[in-house]
Amino acid sequence: MSIGMILLVITAILTLFGISQRVLDSMHLSDRMALLLIAAIFVGGLIPDISITDNFSFNIGGAVIPLGICVYLFIKAGTAKERIRAIAAALITGIVIYALGRVLPDEPEAMVLDPNYLFGIVGGLIAYILGRSRRSAFIAGILGVMLSQIINAIVMKLQGSPFSLNLGGGGFFDTIMLSGIIAVVFAEVVGEIIEKISEKSKREGWPDENKA
Repeated sequence: MSIGMILLVITAILTLFGISQRVLDSMHLSDRMALLLIAAIFVGGLIPDISITDNFSFNIGGAVIPLGICVYLFIKAGTAKERIRAIAAALITGIVIYALGRVLPDEPEAMVLDPNYLFGIVGGLIAYILGRSRRSAFIAGILGVMLSQIINAIVMKLQGSPFSLNLGGGGFFDTIMLSGIIAVVFAEVVGEIIEKISEKSKREGWPDENKA
């Protein structure tokens, strides 16, 4: 079982036990809806990639369903500012992942960590830093990886090099899952820490910097 599938199973277990309820509430997802989406991604990831042309194919679990979730979250975003931030974060995340792929060694075997895992981790961190909210972070993490694949295909085509765009398929299924989940986890953990600090400052009477 790949790392992406393992993360989906862990996410499903956390959802069943109600541990991820706060995250789901902020993303306007019920437990049942979340479990159905996780199951759909899992099953979709097992379905062979669908080829549109000789150079373009996509994976249902790795591209179609995550993209649909991003559209849903984009519509549910609280403000226009959050939507703009999500789009900007996705673009920057995609560019950084693409640039990272250009500077990494051509031989993945020479690296300690699989490049696709590294892309997912870096993508998730950048998506959180730029997206900030759970919704924006998830959107940026998912779309950022997809955009990096598209950018790479476009660049190779412009250079006249042979290229193949397998959106959300192959190793990029794991990359997309890692990026999206890591982005949300960081948004939740850091958000919780900031909230605890804020509550403590109010109890102990710390000066409010916003009023200074």
